[in-house]
Amino acid sequence: MSGWKDRLLLGLAPPAAALVIRLLHASMRTEIIGEEHPARFWEQGKNVILAFWHDQLLLMVLGYRGPGAKILISASKDGELIARTMRFFGQDAVRGSSSRGGRAAFREMLKLAEEKVDLVFTPDGPRGPRHELKDGVVQLARMTGMPVIPMAFVASAGHRFGSWDRFLLPRPFARGVYAFGEPVHYSRAEGPEKFRLRLESAMKENQRRAEARLEDHGLSAV
Repeated sequence: MSGWKDRLLLGLAPPAAALVIRLLHASMRTEIIGEEHPARFWEQGKNVILAFWHDQLLLMVLGYRGPGAKILISASKDGELIARTMRFFGQDAVRGSSSRGGRAAFREMLKLAEEKVDLVFTPDGPRGPRHELKDGVVQLARMTGMPVIPMAFVASAGHRFGSWDRFLLPRPFARGVYAFGEPVHYSRAEGPEKFRLRLESAMKENQRRAEARLEDHGLSAV
């Protein structure tokens, strides 16, 4: 795209996307389970690392009710659109990923860990493999001592795109469930790889918990 087309897209798409997200969420019946897990840290003035899978990104910002967050978002053009959209919800971004600008973004995350903000990762992004946890969130947990809280979102109806992550676009008026899992703490006794596997397992278990909540309502996740 030419420069003026890029500027036009970056000016118009984020506010439109934010409006669509708000309207879609308002049309749905959503509930939050497990919020007591991050809330007990927030009540003590402490912050957490939140981790959820890339395909669940669209409505996740409206399931977060914490003190404020910084989100690690790809340094690509698509990432810029997402970052600008998140600003309409009062959430800022740190730009970078495992494939582009990752070291600088990680250093920024380490600095932010000393501030009063939660840190947010999609640990299988930006290119996958889908639902396989990469090393960045592991190293951040190791170096900061912050707990990692798994987060998930499921919907009873919607469209799955043909992208690597099978990105979820919930259908209006569907039922949705946000789920927070128990905190996962890094242990030096187990080392990074065992922690990575344990955290990945905890995220998948939290996903199943959200899906089970839909099943309680006689519904299944798309």
